[in-house]
Amino acid sequence: MRGPHNIWRLIRTGATFERSGAMVVALDAMQAPPRVRMAARVLGWPFRLLGYRGDPALPPVTRAITALGPAYIKFGQVLSTRPDVVGSELAKQLSYLQDRLPPFPLDEAKAMIEADIGQPVSALFSEFSAPVAAASIAQVHRARRADDGAEVAVKVLRPGIEAAFRRDLDAFHFAANLIERLSPATRRLRPRDVVSHFEGTVLAELDLRLEAASASLFAQNTAGDAGFAVPRPHWAITSKRVLTSDWAEGIPLGDVAAIRAAGHDLPALAKRILQLFLSHALRDGFFHADMHQGNLKIAPNGDVIAYDFGIMGQIDEYTRRVYAEILMGFIQRDYDRVARVHFEAGYVPPDRDMAAFSRALRAVGEPIFGAEASRISMANLLGYLLEVTERFGMQTRTELILLQRTMVVVEGVARSLDPQLNIWSAAEPVVGNYIRDNLGPRAALRDMGRTVQMLGRYGPILPDLLERAIRRERARDDHPEPDARRRFSWGSAGIGAAVAAGLAALIAALA
Repeated sequence: MRGPHNIWRLIRTGATFERSGAMVVALDAMQAPPRVRMAARVLGWPFRLLGYRGDPALPPVTRAITALGPAYIKFGQVLSTRPDVVGSELAKQLSYLQDRLPPFPLDEAKAMIEADIGQPVSALFSEFSAPVAAASIAQVHRARRADDGAEVAVKVLRPGIEAAFRRDLDAFHFAANLIERLSPATRRLRPRDVVSHFEGTVLAELDLRLEAASASLFAQNTAGDAGFAVPRPHWAITSKRVLTSDWAEGIPLGDVAAIRAAGHDLPALAKRILQLFLSHALRDGFFHADMHQGNLKIAPNGDVIAYDFGIMGQIDEYTRRVYAEILMGFIQRDYDRVARVHFEAGYVPPDRDMAAFSRALRAVGEPIFGAEASRISMANLLGYLLEVTERFGMQTRTELILLQRTMVVVEGVARSLDPQLNIWSAAEPVVGNYIRDNLGPRAALRDMGRTVQMLGRYGPILPDLLERAIRRERARDDHPEPDARRRFSWGSAGIGAAVAAGLAALIAALA
């Protein structure tokens, strides 16, 4: 599927931007150099009639993105949270993409519910409204359960959405392959892996049972978080294409004027949103990875309500510790520490100069810390880091893509409430607490306890594993491959040392 026919899709993308007038707006927002502007117009104008017309009632960029399909809409949703990147006017236009897209007919939604759940909508719900929100993948209806009268939100997938998404993703894969072939230097950024990572993340949104499971786990993890609420799923009325959950009553986070008029403390809310995200990412390793304004509300009591758990991020404990150390190093302006963590984690090739890398990181951090609070930006930091790591041969870490992207989105959301928010001051207590709990003496004892448990669990089979490994190495030694005579000694020594160390730790712990 990822053949040259995708060239047509990419041409049509550029043509749609040109035809809708979005090309000029986008280039202005990105402050593109004159040469880039000229090249885009010269190359785009001859194909403009091949582009989709879109809805003339929408602003140019929004018109182009909605005409191109769901994957483009997802990208636009991310940009809508970054007024410091695309400008406040364009960000305002793109906010339309979050939950105000044209809905599909009510009858189609009801038919899908009845087909999936196996009961008439009238038997499931005593009330069932027209769509109250429509996004790129699904739309939401407000309803009331017939059995207990509970008010719920019913999310229904758009018909044919999976095929549409796969078509867009196919073109993205083709573009990534083309980029790597035409510009070998970009392979360090692993564009194909990035697209594959995006594909896996987004396609998970198309099974609402997985979203219900994520909501359930997220609610469990955050049950003790003050000022934060998660609507719980109703499993009996949930399927692959239908998700029923508690109704979230509150003011949409995008309506800043209404939040202010309701008497809520905007700077406090901005700080809380940033700290909640960091706490979920570092403490739990499981975080909401689509935290734009369209997925957040402020409850009457001031709680932040998060919903729409189609995209969740997960990072292992080791990566969380590395990320926390990097963040804390920047917060404390300890660039030697940041450099050392990059090398120890294998993010930077070991043959590079650590001292030179530390100086390069200082050139990244100091200008940001010397700026006013409103100009301190995670987006700028990540952009500068990209330049530095490129020089030092660091490859893109696909496991961190979603975390980094969400960090940028959350920063944009928080800044929409408080433009003067200092992200480093807000982040320091969360990161500091995590490091104290996970990198200090108590953490070392906890890690040792886990190691002992693991050795105790596998202790009965360790002798057999060791014996089989030795037999295998001796067989290779009896029938060696060319230049492989040394393999037995090193292999046996490595296995023996590892097992001996493990047994020694187990004996010491038991003693």
